Amino acid sequence: MDSDTYKTIKSSAEGIYKEKGSRFIAFAIPVSDQEEIKPIIERIRKDHHEARHHCFAYMIGQERKIWRVNDDGEPSGTGGRPILGQINSNGLTNMLIVVTRYFGGTLLGVSGLINAYKTAAALAIGNAEIVERLLQDYYEVTFPYRCMNDVMKILKEENIGQSGQSFDLECRIILNFRASIKDKILNRLLRIDGLKSSYIETH
Repeated sequence: MDSDTYKTIKSSAEGIYKEKGSRFIAFAIPVSDQEEIKPIIERIRKDHHEARHHCFAYMIGQERKIWRVNDDGEPSGTGGRPILGQINSNGLTNMLIVVTRYFGGTLLGVSGLINAYKTAAALAIGNAEIVERLLQDYYEVTFPYRCMNDVMKILKEENIGQSGQSFDLECRIILNFRASIKDKILNRLLRIDGLKSSYIETH
């Protein structure tokens, strides 16, 4: 896998595991930032308000450094960490897994809980389509209209994605390109007299 690609799931998927009367429903959901997490969990809690626990784990970012686990009242380390373990063992990121537990009346013990949450998460991932995404930088460039040909020549030669264009006395284009070639592209563009660039985001 290249340094500017990452693996995630294409769309939401579910997995169900049953153990001694308890039902564990795992929801694997693609996400791109932490702001998305809370509303998703709240929606699942609302949809499954009779469930006893909603343990979750998420991993975000191509470098896989943003993560969190939550046991939601289960014994420490028995819910969130086994779920995160499945995300890690598959090398995935930009995803959330929530495992909702309907209690069946029989205590499973620490090892039983760990196995149940791990298995439910694994089933959801197994039902998902894993895809490799390209990490791209998005920049806005502005430049005088007289520089149009110079700018377009570079964009064509480097096969740069473009959107949000407006051409007037002052021209504006949003560019997207592989994060790994950022320095090369910007160095070429910034040699053009009057051109300015500003970073928007990476995803």
